Amino acid sequence: MSESALHVHAPHDEVVHHAAASGRRDLNQWVAMFTALLAALGALVSYQGSRLMEEVLLYKNEAVLQKAHATDEWNYYQAVSTKSHLMELSRDLAPPARRDAIDAKIAKYEQQKRELKAHADALEAASAKADRESAELSRPHARIAGSLIALQIAISLASITALTGRRWLFGAALVSAAVGVVVWLGALAHLGLVVL
Repeated sequence: MSESALHVHAPHDEVVHHAAASGRRDLNQWVAMFTALLAALGALVSYQGSRLMEEVLLYKNEAVLQKAHATDEWNYYQAVSTKSHLMELSRDLAPPARRDAIDAKIAKYEQQKRELKAHADALEAASAKADRESAELSRPHARIAGSLIALQIAISLASITALTGRRWLFGAALVSAAVGVVVWLGALAHLGLVVL
């Protein structure tokens, strides 16, 4: 280097520097488009995940509500059963002239118990069905959450690629994005929204 601090590059240095700068600019353009696409896809996946979780919670609430109604029916059944047992005891202690009336009340209570049991069993079945629906929807929700994580990792790797210019990071971002899309499509297939 000379004393005047003037530094002249060799012709091939200029070409290499220009090519490297141009290549990084091209990479950054690809990364920017890729990141924008993933952000839009991530928003869609996030919306679907939120919507699905609302349905999971709706079915879970329905299961709890039906279970509470069934519990009320079982409590009423228990009260009628207690009345029936008390009537049976009173029949054994009552004079013979009153036994026919008591037998009629016992028969009424037994009929009422059968109806209450059938209704409580139906409510229990409705609760179990809603609980199964909730669990069934919860599995694809977990897949959607995993898909969103993979897409977010891809966006992070793409951002690091833009900063560092390392092409292998962009490749890792592409792989992570592909995993996210495949997992998302699997969740949609499980819901019957996509046929794979």
